[in-house]
Amino acid sequence: MHAMSASSVSPPTHSRPQQAERIVVLDFGSQYAQLIARRVREQHVYCEIVRHDISATRLRELAPRGIILSGGPSSVYEAGAPRCDPDLFRLGIPVLGICYGMQLACDALGGQVGRAEAREYGRAACEVTTGDPIFAGVPPQTEVWMSHGDQVDTVAADFVPLARTATCPMAAVRHRTLPVYGLQFHPEVTHTPAGGRMLANFLRATCGCSGSWRLEDFAATTIAELRARVGSERVICGLSGGVDSAVVAALLSRAIGDQLSCILVDNGLLRKNEAAAVIEEFTEHFKTDLHVVPAEGRFLEVLSGVTEPQEKRRRIGRTFVDCFADEAAKIRGAKFLAQGTLYPDVIESGAAPDGPAATIKLHHNVGGLPEDLQFQLIEPLRDLFKDEVRQLGLQLGLPERIVWRHPFPGPGLAVRCLGEVTKPRLDKLREADAVVLEELERAGLMRKVSQAFAVLLPVQSVGVMGDARTYDDVLAVRAVETEDFMTADWSHLPYDVLARISTRIINEVRGINRVVYDVSSKPPATIEWE
Repeated sequence: MHAMSASSVSPPTHSRPQQAERIVVLDFGSQYAQLIARRVREQHVYCEIVRHDISATRLRELAPRGIILSGGPSSVYEAGAPRCDPDLFRLGIPVLGICYGMQLACDALGGQVGRAEAREYGRAACEVTTGDPIFAGVPPQTEVWMSHGDQVDTVAADFVPLARTATCPMAAVRHRTLPVYGLQFHPEVTHTPAGGRMLANFLRATCGCSGSWRLEDFAATTIAELRARVGSERVICGLSGGVDSAVVAALLSRAIGDQLSCILVDNGLLRKNEAAAVIEEFTEHFKTDLHVVPAEGRFLEVLSGVTEPQEKRRRIGRTFVDCFADEAAKIRGAKFLAQGTLYPDVIESGAAPDGPAATIKLHHNVGGLPEDLQFQLIEPLRDLFKDEVRQLGLQLGLPERIVWRHPFPGPGLAVRCLGEVTKPRLDKLREADAVVLEELERAGLMRKVSQAFAVLLPVQSVGVMGDARTYDDVLAVRAVETEDFMTADWSHLPYDVLARISTRIINEVRGINRVVYDVSSKPPATIEWE
């Protein structure tokens, strides 16, 4: 939920999963690196992301079934461009280079890369020119997604061209003697319709993967590991109302039962009925030792008169830490602290496994704990993506209303209440936000929309309600669709749904007379307004 100082807890002793079948993705800065790993896991093959400069020796120790070189924004011929250990191509492990990864592989093995005469961004018609197992089941004419300004000009005689587009004569290549493939396009995106088939062919025909990895196995293995590690000690878990912390708590509840104590800081900044739902689930269903800290007044006091977004975040973070630490000190014998760090958090913070000088960003449910509060850290979800966490939550028996709850920022409604944060403004925003979510649920759109919420603006506008003139608040509605939250498109909600949302908010929430819809994509806008 908030940033945590790495010195405040003992370093995590997370053991990486021992997978019989593992694919590693070398990340060269591509916006799609996480998507590649997710697509591989969808084929029931475990996949993880590592730094691009991992040594061939370390790769040999990991013994992956295959290596994927991601795309990236650099040009391989530029000084300082990220490169991989060239010895990895001689390990005998199958390699698939995608976009920049293909250019890097061809360059390392005797080819030349230059600036393309015609850059390709977007959909392109691709012709498969040579029969090869990687294109088994793929039509000879297929659509692919291109995103490149460079391309392979010439390849060594050891490479065989496999496909082409109108402007890219080597859209796909294969080495004659080494198990090395290159695709100039992106098979991992949905805009390449046969991309999933190509990845499946690489995993099975080239890497020999059977596709036996299952999330159910992860749950059983993790529960057993948690029991062994915790023993008879007590674990504290901070609950935030979000799905990540809820799944961590559910996993620990299965593993260690009444040795788990949860802390929910009710800061008055949560969504409507959110605290009540968490309290009900973790007292009635999971029978957890739940400590609720009622702290609305304390948070409102420190936020009084503050309008600058970063200052809001700082004050909320400090107050949260104080509340959490005070309550944690009352729980005797606690040795471990659990939180919901996910795999993307580890990657984005530069802590991808095997990277040099990796630093871990500990930033989910608990933050910046004082030096004298020492715990060993437990992060049981740090190998999972968001969609996998949701699946795991359902397997553990969490209700769909918690599992499919939309993401929520750490500072809560404070950063959706633009301007000064007061209880009347928060209550107004909370009611309007509930209407947005209720109408999306009613229309069956909650799972189609990745994130939706209301934003109370520090703007008033003139209106007419009945025979009276009003001068009330403006509310913005934000809904986006995204796969990784790094980029996002605004949701094209049906007009009738937008109309119901607007009508209900203006009629039911006193003090709002105008509703607007945010049609900005990320980038250039961000998903949240503050």
